[in-house]
Order: sequence, then structure tokens, then C-alpha cells
Amino acid sequence: MVLLVCIVALIPLGGVFTALDAAIMSISPARLDELVKDERPGAARLQRVVAVRPRYINLLVLLRIVCEIAATVMLAAVLIDAMSQLWALVTAAAVMVVLSYVVIGAGPRTLGRQHAYSIALASSLPLQWLGTLLHPISRLLIVLGNAITPGGGFRQGPFATEIELRELVDMAQERGVVADEERRMIQSVFDLGDTPAREVMVPRTDMVWIERFKSAGQATSLAVRSGHSRIPVIGDSADDVLGVVYLKDLVTRTYYSVDGGRSVTVGELMRPAVFAPDSKRLDGLLDDMQRSRNHMTMLVDEYGGISGLVTIEDVLEEIVGEIADEYDQAETPPVAELDDGRFRVSARLPLDDLGELFGVDLEDPEVDTAGGLLAHALGRVPLPGSTVRTGGLILTGEGGTNPRGRIRISTVLAARDPDSVPAEHVGGDHQKDGGHGRPESEDMTEGPGDGR
Repeated sequence: MVLLVCIVALIPLGGVFTALDAAIMSISPARLDELVKDERPGAARLQRVVAVRPRYINLLVLLRIVCEIAATVMLAAVLIDAMSQLWALVTAAAVMVVLSYVVIGAGPRTLGRQHAYSIALASSLPLQWLGTLLHPISRLLIVLGNAITPGGGFRQGPFATEIELRELVDMAQERGVVADEERRMIQSVFDLGDTPAREVMVPRTDMVWIERFKSAGQATSLAVRSGHSRIPVIGDSADDVLGVVYLKDLVTRTYYSVDGGRSVTVGELMRPAVFAPDSKRLDGLLDDMQRSRNHMTMLVDEYGGISGLVTIEDVLEEIVGEIADEYDQAETPPVAELDDGRFRVSARLPLDDLGELFGVDLEDPEVDTAGGLLAHALGRVPLPGSTVRTGGLILTGEGGTNPRGRIRISTVLAARDPDSVPAEHVGGDHQKDGGHGRPESEDMTEGPGDGR
């Protein structure tokens, strides 16, 4: 009878230790600081417990295990009087597995997480007494833990990995704690560490730049026409970036100049340019730009050439979404759904996003965008009207002639390929010149200039 009473007492006691363990693990120090400021009863004691959280967690885990083992041994001793030793041990093990999972494990742990603060505040005083009484044991557990897992090996919060924190944010959004837009911004912050700068850069072909021998008046006119307040200054080619000229410097010089800035060259007013590899992750790039108080960085590819540029606004847009001011022109949406399951997408749409539209895998280590996939499958610079079959899709280039006379692809018409044949050219001679009479071997690159 005494053993049965002890068993009945030990099992719920193990559940109490599990609930306290889960509650202490879920406590946020920032939230606890607010409770202390509000003079919530037990908050100050709980703050002292959380300050040495590993010590109490180790102790609670040990006490829970002691309760489970002791209850199992006592139950086996009781059952031996009623059945054979083998069946008594098997039955005791089976019963304790169920009780450990339901009464000591899952149930108390769920309650501890759901009511973490109320449970922790109510038990703060007993926890302190327990910690003082068993202090030598808790210290020994920490020493053993550090010896087994150098560096501590103890989780200092309710999450141990980025994945768990992402899941926590999703749960908060489902329960209405954070709005959907707030959840998206938080998730975007994590994505910064996985996103290379080249994915958000302004490509070299879209850069607005000016030669160093141009006058300040010409640079001011270019800045007004392009709407950019910072313009890269080049030497012999677009790969030879010498610096960056600022609109504020141009306006100051031209305003006080009697000749409208025609006697001052851009090379005299430019400031040093900042360079970074185009593979640099956005979180590190943003940190560098903040510390150096720099709003524009030139990106260099693996061969030392300029691959594009990125501004601090480009990085912030990855977190908060598109930022447009009063002077920005409305841009074509990156994805527009058409009839018959077709999509008109931006030529700069990431390859993964294009694949998601049709549920196909378009992973290709050599290209990153829809326009790049079209060019890679075509085997040459695509022209408007060029069509290919690749990856189970039919891609058709769309575009026209820009103000500088260059024919370029701006959007791609994508449709599912009913035949799903390997990548090949569709059409004939019409695809070779894109319907514009331009020979395939003609140089399609853009030369130096002072505009797009």
C-alpha cells in the first residue's frame, strides 16, 4: 500500500517538474523585465531564476528522471507479488511508458508552454528554495554538461535554431499576435542572410553612368532626367568605375557657378566608390553600408568586372517590400496572369519563382532569371519574338527598342509545353533574327554613355 501511494505521488510530481521545465524555457527576458517594472508578484524572484536558467533546467530534468525511475521500480516491486518476475517487469515498463508520455511528458509540457508566465511566477519561490537546497548537485550537472558538450550545449531560449524561430513567428501570426505583413517582414530579415547581392542589384545593362570628362551641368541634367541622386562615374568603360557623383554636389557647384557648371568636370566632383563582390550576402552588405554611411555599392563579379550596383533602398525593399516615391514611374508587375494558363513575367524574375508558377523544377546553376533561361536555351542574345522550349515550358521573349536604339527583352511570355520536349528552337529563320532583321552575330552590347 505504501508503494502504491508513493507511485501515485511520484507520477504527478514528475509532471510538475516537466511543466516547470517547459515554462522556464519559454520565458522571455524582455517580457520578464516588463513584469518586474509592473511590480508583478514573484517577477523579481523569477528574474533571478532566469538569470541562471541552465542551473534550474538541469535540476528540473534530473528530478523528473528520478521520479520516473523511482515510480517504475516501485511499480515493478508491487507487480512481482501478483505475477512472475518477467511479466512484472514487462508490465511495469509498458505502464510507465504510457504514463511518462501522457502524465509526465506531453500533457505537462504543453501546459507549461501555454501558461509559462503564470506557472513560473507562482513557482518562483519554491524554485529558489529547491535551487539553494540542491545547489551542489546543479553545479555538478553543469560541469558534466560542459565536459560532454564544450561550449555549454544548452539552449538559452525557447528556440535553438532559425527554423524553430521561423515556426514560432508563423504560430504567432496564426494566433493573431502579429499581423501577416509583420510576419512577412520578420521572415524577410532571415532571408537576408541567404540572399546574395546580385539577386537585388541593378544590372550593369540598366545602370545609369557618366564619363569623368563630362561637365557638372551635363551630369545635373542626367540626374534630373534619370531621377537618380547618385551616378557612377566611369573612365574608359563601364568596368572602369572611378567614383560616384552626388546630385547635392552638382547642384551646389552649378548653382553658384556663372557658367552653369560647364567649366567643372564630373571627375573633379566625384567621391570614392565602394566595391563589394556580387556574391556578398545582403545582411553583411547592409551592415557595411550602415557603418560606412554609404548608400550605393558597386558589385564586382568573379572576373573583376562590374556586374551591377546596389543601393541601400534595394536592400531595405527586401524587408519592407517595394518603396516608391512621388517621382517613380509605375513599373510592370513582375508576374501577370493571362488566359489559357499563360503568364507574362519580367525578364528579371528569379528562376525559382517562374518554376513555382507552373509547378516545375527549373534549377540551373548557369542562370538565375527568366530572361537568362531564355538566352541560355536559345544559345544567343534573345530578341523579341525568340521562342524556345525548355524545362517543360514554352518561353517567348517580348520587348522593343529602348531610347538608345538597343533592342532588348523586357518581359517573357511563359506557357506550359504540352509536349514537354527538351529545349530546342521553335520556328525557323524568323527566330534567328527575332523578326527585326538583325543578324545573330551582330554586337548587341551597350557601349559607354550617360544614360540607360
